[in-house]
Amino acid sequence: MINNYFDSEEYSKIDFTKTNIKKGEYDNCTFINCNFENINVSNIEFVACEFIDCNFSNAIVKDTSFKEVNFFNCKMIGVKFNEVNPFLLQISFTECQLSLSSFYQLKIPNTKFVNCNLEEVDFTQTIATSAVFDNCELKGVIFEATNLEKSDFRTAFNFNINPENNKLKGAKFSRNTIEGVVLQYQIIIE
Repeated sequence: MINNYFDSEEYSKIDFTKTNIKKGEYDNCTFINCNFENINVSNIEFVACEFIDCNFSNAIVKDTSFKEVNFFNCKMIGVKFNEVNPFLLQISFTECQLSLSSFYQLKIPNTKFVNCNLEEVDFTQTIATSAVFDNCELKGVIFEATNLEKSDFRTAFNFNINPENNKLKGAKFSRNTIEGVVLQYQIIIE
């Protein structure tokens, strides 16, 4: 097996559906306007990388490492993050489209989601302590046996979190978002 190592490189406007991405470790690399849609990036290691304006929809990420990786304005529909390598996993998302993706049973403490669309994302049994959901669309998101302690939902919207089935100690909600926590109790909030 060839262990390719790429350090501090920039990849711009590459369509990886036509040009194969090389397996290996990408350290401190930047990917701008690249297309990873439906491709297999399994067993690749991304360390301190940034993805800007990329399309990752339905990419296969089995055993892929994302260590200190930031995604900006990326389309990531249907990505099964639950299949990534969990060792030292650290990711953040800003202005990303993450609909229909899955974080099932992942440990993603301190993860930041800023201005993201997370419609119908699966967070079942996820440990998302101290996560931030800043101005995020959470319609249809599945929170089931999820640890959301100390997470911030003050500016998130369209969510429904059952406090009986999830851990919420220390989680932050605003008066405008508390309805998403008590919805199942049919309480009227004015």
